[in-house]
Amino acid sequence: MLGVFAAVAAVGFVAAYIGPTGVALSQAQAQERPAISLYTSTLRDTQSFVSAETAGEVAALQLDRGTYEVYVTPTPTPTPTPTLAQTEESGSESSSWAPPFITPDPGTAQAIAYEMVLARGWGDGEFACLVALWNRESGWRVNAYNAGSGAYGIPQALPGNKMASAGGDWETNPATQISWGLGYIGGRYGSPCGAWGHSESVGWY
Repeated sequence: MLGVFAAVAAVGFVAAYIGPTGVALSQAQAQERPAISLYTSTLRDTQSFVSAETAGEVAALQLDRGTYEVYVTPTPTPTPTPTLAQTEESGSESSSWAPPFITPDPGTAQAIAYEMVLARGWGDGEFACLVALWNRESGWRVNAYNAGSGAYGIPQALPGNKMASAGGDWETNPATQISWGLGYIGGRYGSPCGAWGHSESVGWY
């Protein structure tokens, strides 16, 4: 009987000691470690994944920033187009083709014109322009006549009697016609190449 009483007393003592202490320990652990739900665990994993992804992008930007270059295509400088006044001052107008120089046959109208061109201080290039110009106008014929306009002679003076200012034999003398024609060209276009360029542009000089 005494043994039974002692055993019951021991069990009661242990229960009395463990009960409050166990409850206190459980509460303390509950305060120190909050309960983790399935939602909380998923949110934490997502945040970790996003943070890792963001960190990777930042690292990539830091790596690429040093090698990033901007290339701007330069704007080409436009080539200035000469005005008519500039081309006339230079003695010629721009044309797509420059006539070549050919030494004229002695005694011809072109030979007379060549001497007059050199006497005016113009060179072989200017003479080549003159040959091309009057080839187009009259074929270097003294009696070339344009029935439509009334132009006459090697330079196709309009009207033909304008050449009388260079000599009374303007109708038949190539030298008289050429002298008048070179004076007209020099006064209006500056040089034979100026007249040739104008003729190339508009079809007349």
